[in-house]
Amino acid sequence: MSRPGTKGVPRERREEQILDIATCEFGERGYAEASVAEIATAAGVSKPLVYAYFGSRDGLHAACVHRAGKSLIDAVAAAQFAQGAHDRALATLTGIFRALDGRTQNWKIIYDATLPRSSAAYSVAREYRNALNGMGAAGVSQVLADAGISDDDDHSLLLALWFSIVSTTISWWSDHPGHTPDQMTARCLRLFTTIRATTL
Repeated sequence: MSRPGTKGVPRERREEQILDIATCEFGERGYAEASVAEIATAAGVSKPLVYAYFGSRDGLHAACVHRAGKSLIDAVAAAQFAQGAHDRALATLTGIFRALDGRTQNWKIIYDATLPRSSAAYSVAREYRNALNGMGAAGVSQVLADAGISDDDDHSLLLALWFSIVSTTISWWSDHPGHTPDQMTARCLRLFTTIRATTL
């Protein structure tokens, strides 16, 4: 990875460069394996400077999660204004894809399974997971209500399926980055429609 260089760069811009690199590092390797020293080297700064800016490893991770989480929360919240469960689900997917365009690591750092449960990093990520999961649960409730279904286990299973589909799709997109957010939404709609048609 090339060093971006930081001489004469304003602190705000330098912090963004560090966060970009740290998000990739945490996303690709997980919290447990990510190296702050390598993040600093890739950013062209010293490790002590990273700690001076963010306080600690957890502080750096939290800053990455806050930036990623806010973008996703705003996108999903905006999608809730779509009318009808079907359009709201599509708007939610589109919002997520647009928020993650070129930044699929943002999803990975929020849902990182390597985060120690006792760490501050886990607590910060959990706040955003809970917010995203809460909006997902509300969307699933609306879908089932529109279909006249009120079974709690159906809700639980559909929510698990929704999360799995979104996470798997984002992972696939990460490995196949040559697709726009709108293309990803269209692909999902096409496949969902095909699956529905084959099960009727």
